[in-house]
Amino acid sequence: QVQLVESGGGLVQAGGSLRLSCAASGRTFSSYNMGWFRQAPGKEREFVASVTWSGGTTAYADSVKGRFTISRDNAKNTVYLQMNSLKFEEKAVYYCAADLTGSFYCPNYDYWGQGTQVTVAS
Repeated sequence: QVQLVESGGGLVQAGGSLRLSCAASGRTFSSYNMGWFRQAPGKEREFVASVTWSGGTTAYADSVKGRFTISRDNAKNTVYLQMNSLKFEEKAVYYCAADLTGSFYCPNYDYWGQGTQVTVAS
């Protein structure tokens, strides 16, 4: 079992920045890959970014490349999502997820957090 708790969401002006955090517990954090997803009102959940267990490899949705950065601190059991130059349309609930049974390029996210709301004001 893995428990995931996101934090750091809030209200930000368009063009601003936020850093989301996801604290994990339950299994050895450094043994699994992590991802961030988001779901906007009326839309399906979409992939944002992912990082390998070591932090050595990352992947991003095309829409966020160059603006968002995923990272992790295995000593703190935490994964981060630094979001810069936020756009109005990026208002969504952001979720972190843990992949214990898949692989980086063929993931299977087994556990999900409850989400944190990000609102971008125009």
